Amino acid sequence: MSNATFQPIAPDERIATLDVLRGLALLGILLMNMEAFVGPLDLSTSGIDPHWQGVDRWADAFVYIFVQGKFFTLFSLLFGAGFAVMAQRAEVAGRDFTRFYLRRSLGLLGIGLVHALLLWSGDILVVYALLSFLLLAFREAPRAWLPVMGVLAYLAAIGLMLLLGALMLLVPDEVTAAQATHAQAAIEAQRQAYGHGTYGQAVLQRLRDFGASLGALLVVGPQVLGMFLIGSWFARSGAIAHPGAHQRLFTWLRRGALPLGLALMLVCTWYQPWLAPGRFDLRSAAVYGGSALAGLLMCLGYLAWGVRWSHALRWLAPAGRMALSNYLGQSLVCTLLFYGYGLGWFEQMGRAWQLLFAVALFAAQVALSRAWLRHFRFGPMEWLWRAITYWRWPPLRRDAAGAAQR
Repeated sequence: MSNATFQPIAPDERIATLDVLRGLALLGILLMNMEAFVGPLDLSTSGIDPHWQGVDRWADAFVYIFVQGKFFTLFSLLFGAGFAVMAQRAEVAGRDFTRFYLRRSLGLLGIGLVHALLLWSGDILVVYALLSFLLLAFREAPRAWLPVMGVLAYLAAIGLMLLLGALMLLVPDEVTAAQATHAQAAIEAQRQAYGHGTYGQAVLQRLRDFGASLGALLVVGPQVLGMFLIGSWFARSGAIAHPGAHQRLFTWLRRGALPLGLALMLVCTWYQPWLAPGRFDLRSAAVYGGSALAGLLMCLGYLAWGVRWSHALRWLAPAGRMALSNYLGQSLVCTLLFYGYGLGWFEQMGRAWQLLFAVALFAAQVALSRAWLRHFRFGPMEWLWRAITYWRWPPLRRDAAGAAQR
């Protein structure tokens, strides 16, 4: 056993490409989440909303085709890659990884619960934390099995979606009508609580939304776990750290997977551009499934282009190094601007303006992240997460870190 200390990774030991990709994924997630900040959460994943017209409709279509379901999968992939990197470092250090990783997952779960219940109900961190416990079981899996298992898990979610859609053929019309009515009632409850309610009313609505979101784990869970496993392969194989040794793979992802995924997404959009909340049948299940498959292919294509352009995109790296702080910061800023207990701009911003606002907010986060990291080793939430993970307070200021080393 080695006596090397297993501790938070130093800035010069980071894989720079991972930080660039995290920054890219963070921008995509903000573009996707903007509709859920500005309006009811349950209306944000329903396709191209027919009430948008003109440039707003084009903006909504852009997000649906090129962003929704593509960057959340990319972020999931990068989470799995980070897991594999930490496991490799633990093995080199000769330290027990399991205890450390369980604390890390529990810490993320706590942060996610606070975020989901007190800040914004569209949280993804709780899902990541819960599934990260399953990821630990795949640590010793043969490397060659990881992409196969990942794709199979992802496809299992699509298969389950199609099965549920087929079963809906057996459901009486009055039941499906009741489901649609319930969905509309849930949307109206979100509109009242978030758009016009007090902070306490918003928290109560977040609690209801959180309970409903746990039911979605049946489908979202296999997708996220699948991306975790694919990401673990990208890290363990060295494809992220040494992309030059995997040129054929990245070329195929750029020139094959991405165009194929985009074509499939366009077909799904043409077939059914609007997925009415509460209406779920075999047709909509097919669109959900096709869009999910397109999301996987396009995500991998974006990954490949991000790796190729990583040097040109290195300005994204500071935001990627502070991905957790920036993700939570987006929720804080947007809820204070749009919710009723803040400035009350709920449902007051057009779709095109939403995207411009998201780009401006992200640009500000990049600038603030760069300034912060000149003086500090980690983002504030990353520092707290590391303190929970390693069960000690890591030095935050750069001069303090240097003094500790001396």
